[in-house]
Amino acid sequence: MRVDYAQKTRQVATKLVMAISESLGLEANYIHKALDLENGVQSLQSNCYPPCPQPDLAMGLPYHADRGHITLLTDNDFSGLQVLHNHKWVSVTSISNAFLVILADQMQIVTNGKYKGAMHRGRVNKESKRLSIASLHGPAFDTVVARSPELVERDGQARPLYSSIKFRDYFELQHRSRMDLTQELLEMIDNIHTFAKKLVKALYVFERAI
Repeated sequence: MRVDYAQKTRQVATKLVMAISESLGLEANYIHKALDLENGVQSLQSNCYPPCPQPDLAMGLPYHADRGHITLLTDNDFSGLQVLHNHKWVSVTSISNAFLVILADQMQIVTNGKYKGAMHRGRVNKESKRLSIASLHGPAFDTVVARSPELVERDGQARPLYSSIKFRDYFELQHRSRMDLTQELLEMIDNIHTFAKKLVKALYVFERAI
C-alpha cells in the first residue's frame, strides 16, 4: 500500500513538474532533466495534530519552506495548513480527495524565482484531530541545482538570482541550521526553568525572612 502510494504520488509530481516547465516556455522535460528527477529523492511524512484547548497558544508545525522541489499534501479534511502570502498568514481550506501542492526551494532556484518556494506552517484546532501525509520530492542528491540559463537570458539579467549548489550540500546545510535552532531553543527553555527555580527559592527565602 505504502509503495503503491509513493509510486502514484511520484507520477503526479512528475506531471506537475512537466506542466511547470511548459508554463515557462521550456521543454516539458527540462526541469525533470535539470534536477535528475529520474534518480530524485522522495520521502513520506505523516503528522498528527491532536485537539488543543488553546490553539492560539500552540503551534502544530513551525513555519518553514521544504528543501526539495515539490510537495504533495493531503489530510483528513480538517484544515490546518497556512501559507505566508504578502507578509500575512493565509489559511488553506482542505479539499476532499485532493492534493495541496506546495512548491519548495529547489523549484525557486531552477526557475530563477519565477516560482517561489512556499513558506508554510501547520496549525492546531480545539475541535478535531487533524492527520496529514506529505509526499516530499527532491532532486538527486548529487545534482547541482542551478537556474535555467534560458530564463536568465530571457529576463535580460546579467546574473542569476541564486547561486548554484549541490542538493546534498543544501540539504545538509538546512538540516544543521534546524538542529542548531532546536538546540538553541532547548537551551533557552532550560535557562528559563533554571531561572524559575531560583526565583521560587528566592521568594521562599524572602517570605521566611518577613
